[in-house]
Amino acid sequence: MATIKIKQTGSPIRRTANQRATLIGLGLNKMHKVSELEDSPEVQGMIRAVRHLVEVQG
Repeated sequence: MATIKIKQTGSPIRRTANQRATLIGLGLNKMHKVSELEDSPEVQGMIRAVRHLVEVQG
């Protein structure tokens, strides 16, 4: 399967607990951190839930 790189661009401050947990699930917990994950429907759904806080790089 293909992999995608996800970069955190937004702060989890003043966000809901679900959004914070989703960022941690994606392997992101600090600004500008990059995580490389397998491209799967589960990961795509997590990205969609926090699309205002992350940037997909490839």
